[in-house]
Amino acid sequence: MLSTILLFSQFCFSAIVAVYFLHQMRGQQGNRQALEKESRRELEKLHAMGRVRLTEPLSEKTRPSSFAEIRGQEDGIRALRAALCGENPQHVIIYGPPGVGKTAAARAALLEAAKNPASPFGEKAKFVEMDAATLRYDERGIADPLIGSVHDPIYQGAGAYGPGGIPQPKAGAVTKAHGGILFLDEIGELPPLQLNKLLKVLEDRRVFFESAYYSRDNKDIPKHIHEIFQNGLPADFRLVGATTRSPESLPPALRSRCAEVFFDPLSGPEILSIASHAAEKSGFAAEKSAVEAVAGYAQNGRDAVNMIQTAGSFARCEGRAAITRADILWVAEAGRYVPRHQVRVQQEMRVGTVRGLAVAGLAGGLVMDIEATAVYKKGEGSLSVTGAAESETVSFGVRRLSRRSTALTAAENALRFLERAFDLNAADYKIHVCFPTAVMADGPSAGLAVAAAVYSAVFGVPISDAVAFTGEVTPRGSVMPVGGIVQKVAAARDAGIARVYMPAENAAAAMAEDVEIVGIREAARLIEEIGGTASSSAEDARACNFSAFS
Repeated sequence: MLSTILLFSQFCFSAIVAVYFLHQMRGQQGNRQALEKESRRELEKLHAMGRVRLTEPLSEKTRPSSFAEIRGQEDGIRALRAALCGENPQHVIIYGPPGVGKTAAARAALLEAAKNPASPFGEKAKFVEMDAATLRYDERGIADPLIGSVHDPIYQGAGAYGPGGIPQPKAGAVTKAHGGILFLDEIGELPPLQLNKLLKVLEDRRVFFESAYYSRDNKDIPKHIHEIFQNGLPADFRLVGATTRSPESLPPALRSRCAEVFFDPLSGPEILSIASHAAEKSGFAAEKSAVEAVAGYAQNGRDAVNMIQTAGSFARCEGRAAITRADILWVAEAGRYVPRHQVRVQQEMRVGTVRGLAVAGLAGGLVMDIEATAVYKKGEGSLSVTGAAESETVSFGVRRLSRRSTALTAAENALRFLERAFDLNAADYKIHVCFPTAVMADGPSAGLAVAAAVYSAVFGVPISDAVAFTGEVTPRGSVMPVGGIVQKVAAARDAGIARVYMPAENAAAAMAEDVEIVGIREAARLIEEIGGTASSSAEDARACNFSAFS
């Protein structure tokens, strides 16, 4: 009897277990079917989204695909070729304003380098592009898209090895770019911790990982993971960073490892060429005056393409086939575009106004009018300068110092030189020097132009607007070398300047076919060149008593 009861109980228990597992299997099958059904719906949505295609943006149609299609930047491209396309490519930082072709040039450099049999870049070399301003990383090392990371088994995303307690390394962009180029746009925005990791990778050409869950003696860990933890992941690539910042704002440790290449702002003719090309690529007919109007407003290639696309769409909405100048002017007004700063030679002789050359950061060279007035007021003399900051902050590593504006210093040094050279009593003259407020430029290189402007105003000597000046002047009249000569001469050429006076030390580097370069060591020679001698007296100055504003 007891055995019968036990047998019956075992049968009931087995039946209950069978029913439970059958129910579980049906539940799993139902869940699987529901998941498959949901997956099919999502897949259909993805396929439907993939079938929706908008027109290709004009910016993509006009994007340069080779060096030949990049407007301007001849010197920058030549330097980029030398750094990347030879048998021993270097890491590179490209400086330049937005929309001048930095990214396109880096892509073109890899394509050209791959054609060189001596280059280590192969035909399958990758171009991995990332934006340093948007890179995010986890300080615990869970996620790092740039360097790579380790998914420890306790973290979500540990993968198939998680249940086995095995850490799983994940490759970052530096490994994906192995054998090719890693392009980091806005590299100046890279967080310091990430930059230090990147510099270590550049030295080792490998990425090494650490994990508390890794053990050399754990035989359950696959061989390839042992290989990664013990020898690292390959990361032999060339870094190309692009930035709109100035070189001084980047860490010296990064700059010392890279060749530095500079891209200049686009000139008016280059903007005009880009606008014409954009109109042609988009199928818009554009009047010549319309394209010229674009060159008067667009600051870079992206501006030019956007203005053409907006004006072309507007014209077609109105049923017109061609873009007119009025369309471009409307786009400029609606988009709040600021006219390009342009100075053109008028072949005029002016008293108290001279052309100075400056460099405004990565905005390139500029030609600006510096004006001076001088009124004789015995015993009531003064010097005032407008259009320039009264002080400026200078960074020296971790130190930040405030100093008097170098433009103000340049004006005072120029006045001291004129006092010494002409026996001029500055206490008898109310002298005013004005820098153009629309040009954010400052620096000691204005000294030579200021000296010429003040001399012209005091002695009434007219100076041609086809002549420009750059150079630092000491109180004793020595002309000291300055920077940015190539950009300054290029700006002078574009403005139609015929002659540029500059320090003799800079003259050798100032190569220009259409501009006469005059190198000088003493400011007194400049005075002789523009129409006076150092023997002129203060009495002559009082007799002239010219003022440009009177």
